[in-house]
Amino acid sequence: MAPDSVTARAYGKVNLHLGVGDAREDGYHELTTVFQAVDLYEDVTLTRESSQRGTLGLTVESMFGDDVPTDASNLAWRGVELVREIAREHAARGAELLSEPDVGLRIEIAKGVPVAGGMAGGSADAAAAMTAAAEFFWPAQALPVAELRSRSVALGADVPFCLLGGTALGTGIGENLTPVLTRGRYHWVMVTNRKGLSTPQVFKKLDEQRGEVALGTRPEVRAGDPDPILKALGSGDPEQLAVHLANDLQAPAISLLPELRETLGIARQAGALNAIVSGSGPTVAVLCRDADHASEVLSNITGSARGVRAVLACSPAAGASVMSNN
Repeated sequence: MAPDSVTARAYGKVNLHLGVGDAREDGYHELTTVFQAVDLYEDVTLTRESSQRGTLGLTVESMFGDDVPTDASNLAWRGVELVREIAREHAARGAELLSEPDVGLRIEIAKGVPVAGGMAGGSADAAAAMTAAAEFFWPAQALPVAELRSRSVALGADVPFCLLGGTALGTGIGENLTPVLTRGRYHWVMVTNRKGLSTPQVFKKLDEQRGEVALGTRPEVRAGDPDPILKALGSGDPEQLAVHLANDLQAPAISLLPELRETLGIARQAGALNAIVSGSGPTVAVLCRDADHASEVLSNITGSARGVRAVLACSPAAGASVMSNN
């Protein structure tokens, strides 16, 4: 029997290594990245209304007070619709579902990941929504987990990782994932910024900067091979990990939002092992030795830069999962 309400949780991420290839003819870039899930999360609750059909609305509560779309453009809404589409395909092939694909569902999101912060908050919404929606259609033993994960890239390159969680090496546009052996726990201060950055704009700026490299007016700096970061993760030593943090999108993000350079400097002056722009930014991920050190660095950062929003985080975290099913 289908539940009346399901809450699922998915976590944000940090890119410990983000190497970006040159733009392809289709405009995408080949990536070599090491994802790690952090324990800042999104909770998505779906509530069934059997007397109605389709997705009936979406509400959002954000700890950061961000402006989030509440219409069909929201990735959680799109995630639910993608699962409906897959359910329709299964029904057409004769599969027995717990609910008919057009069952009425309302969506509630409780956000704990910064919006437009380079931490995959929207992708985590999609992953949590897909995980919750699947509970309305398939018995647990029949969940098409591999299919849901492979189809989820249609919503965004980070969605497959938000479903998987943990630590993974991503290639392609980030959707081809290989789990990575990791030892230990890593402690972070995530310094957010009220000014979001558009991921397409950051990639565009990267292409412009690489054009300057080709003209000889800018030195070339690339993240290179991920093997050193993978080795550091196997050691469980945050000081080894700190040495090898790399992000090809950091320079273009700083170019578009110069205050990030100051944030990175403040983090290092505050005693961090290292600091890096997370993904396409503008969140800055500040790596610390342990939980006590992270609390000290957080205090130093917020004391040095008034108005800065910063939160503690720990990694790696799990993949998307159901938290309650009623």
